[in-house]
Amino acid sequence: MRKLKMALIGCGRIGSSKHVEAIVKNADIIEAVAFCDIVPEKAQACAEKVKNVLGYEPRIYTDYTKILDNEEIDFVAIATESGYHYEISMEFLKKGINVLVEKPMALSTKHIDEMIETAQNKNVKLGVCFQNRFNPPIQELRKKVENGSFGKINYGIANIRWNRDKNYYEQANWRGTWQLDGGSLMNQCTHNIDLLQWMLGGEIEEVYGVIRNFQHPYIEAEDFGGAIIKFKNGSVGIIEGTSTIYPRNLEETLSIFGEYGTVVIGGLAVNRIQVWKFPDENSHPFMELPDPDTVYGSGHVPLYRDFYESIVYNREPKIPGREGRKAVEIVLAIYKSALENAPVKFPFEFDTNIMKGWNGHYVVRG
Repeated sequence: MRKLKMALIGCGRIGSSKHVEAIVKNADIIEAVAFCDIVPEKAQACAEKVKNVLGYEPRIYTDYTKILDNEEIDFVAIATESGYHYEISMEFLKKGINVLVEKPMALSTKHIDEMIETAQNKNVKLGVCFQNRFNPPIQELRKKVENGSFGKINYGIANIRWNRDKNYYEQANWRGTWQLDGGSLMNQCTHNIDLLQWMLGGEIEEVYGVIRNFQHPYIEAEDFGGAIIKFKNGSVGIIEGTSTIYPRNLEETLSIFGEYGTVVIGGLAVNRIQVWKFPDENSHPFMELPDPDTVYGSGHVPLYRDFYESIVYNREPKIPGREGRKAVEIVLAIYKSALENAPVKFPFEFDTNIMKGWNGHYVVRG
């Protein structure tokens, strides 16, 4: 198979770990020609990781626009602060370059739609990093959903009970801001929210949400969010997401309940089946899977390979922009609902910047 040339923009926490890992483990099909970060030492450290394993060293940039000027690439992976995803993605999409962007793909419904429309108009691929869809237990659950084993799916629950302390937010001052991040729902919880909506049918009628800032007064956004989601097919989704759990991460679980099936998937990164019950099935081999090294899981490796194949074989990636939109849209609906103290009907428009001035409770807007 021919190799594709790519660039990585953003060499921080996720870029330097899981994106570099995906580049290294897909070295037969991908060549990283450039790494970019506004802190050159971070980009250099990533380049040295690649050199140590693969024997070549990607070029270093601190300005991503210089990549457009100086490099011929097939795709770009974007792992910067969330609030910059839209701006950077659009620069490359407009130039006809395929884009793989970290979650959340943007912080505005309008920006997301612009990204999707531009990719379509330029006939390029737009993929979103919801890598947990590739987890083997999640794939097994998806098979049961698709083949009708649950019968009617009644409801599902996404629980994200994590801890993020003051030190976490002090490491990067963009975290917890409305302009560049959002709170625990947008940053920590979108992966499981994506899995929940994927299993329950994706098409939403209404969201009613509550958010609070219980114990992180030094950030603008929420550290707790809860929501009820009404899907058009009649199923109900329940979200509980927080970064307040004492003293450390407790669990992340996805639970799906139907007429003839009950499945709960947990583990460090929604990577291990905890409950698997169908007629004549009371267990599953994936109950014994080991945890990955971090909460990011191991899905970036197959995610990259799928994105590569979508370009080479001219098909949609398994998580295209229109799929990446859905979890972000749910979180934005929760924010809007909390701000207005009312349910939010779909479709709607919203932007995290509208939340500026939120004080930890709700404000009724005219």
